[in-house]
Amino acid sequence: MDNSFVLRTLILKDFKIRYRNMSLGVFWSVLNPLIMMAVLTFVFTRLNKAPIVPGLNPDDFPLFFLCGLIPFNFLSVTWSTGTNCVVDNAVLLKRTLMPREAVPVASVLAAGLHLLIQIGLLIVIALWNGHWPTLLWLWIPVLWTITLVFVIGLVLACSALDVFIRDMRYLVDSSVGLLFWFMPIFYSSNIVAARHKPWWELNPFTVLILSQRKVLIESVQPDMQLLGKMCIVSLVTLVIGWIVFRWLEPKFYDQL
Repeated sequence: MDNSFVLRTLILKDFKIRYRNMSLGVFWSVLNPLIMMAVLTFVFTRLNKAPIVPGLNPDDFPLFFLCGLIPFNFLSVTWSTGTNCVVDNAVLLKRTLMPREAVPVASVLAAGLHLLIQIGLLIVIALWNGHWPTLLWLWIPVLWTITLVFVIGLVLACSALDVFIRDMRYLVDSSVGLLFWFMPIFYSSNIVAARHKPWWELNPFTVLILSQRKVLIESVQPDMQLLGKMCIVSLVTLVIGWIVFRWLEPKFYDQL
């Protein structure tokens, strides 16, 4: 069976299942972040008069917040659904001769279709606030490509472990909740203590958020040192995820 055909089929299946039986369908990709953006903007720019981000134009807070929320939404969806994907597709994997790693990869890429819609929203808000496109905006697809490498590695490892440790999905859900506070979604890097920053910056999603803000709001190039860390962590995660998946794969059939 052609591997590219298998991958395309799985991506479309996952994408369609996500919005099955929803009256608003794919519109939820835009509605959910818009609601969160409106609520947090009201809280931090109207109810709270003290600026949560020193030096930030209050009109830019919606864009500032979306630069953090969209990556977090992508991580929470892909990590949670990706961890369950091998077990959820047990029947398919048992009855079909196909590369099993295609299932977690397709799970991530299907969420990528959902992500494109939200990135479109991010661009619209940037334009609405008067941030016009420059060559620096070409960094956005580069940043997200590196992030996809990281997420695929993460999902490969977690989906394989979930076959043997069914508590993995609950551990991932708890971790996602904690990461909401450890990622700079509604705050800047200025509030992070200097002694903690080297570890905090090892999270590729932290670098993604900070870099998007530099490109879209400040119109400056991302920090190359941070990008170097992001690339190394993403590649190492992909290699580890691939090794873990290939190591555990021969034992899948008995556990599924």
